[in-house]
Amino acid sequence: MLGEPHDLLNEFPEYVQKIADLRESNEVFHHLMDEYDWLDVHIRNLEALSTPVSDFHIEEMKKRRLLLKDKLYAVLQD
Repeated sequence: MLGEPHDLLNEFPEYVQKIADLRESNEVFHHLMDEYDWLDVHIRNLEALSTPVSDFHIEEMKKRRLLLKDKLYAVLQD
């Protein structure tokens, strides 16, 4: 669905406290999450505003967001 939020707290509500703890204590997690959050907001804004952008570009951004989500989830599983 267009414009649907994919922030980590929405995606993984069972990890709210762990996300907060890791964001504070793990520099790598913090950096990955910042990039993930930026991409999520940027993608949603492009979709919501119907900003002209190539399909290739938006799909590449979505793939990057998914890759980051997988990396973040792997850290949450440890």
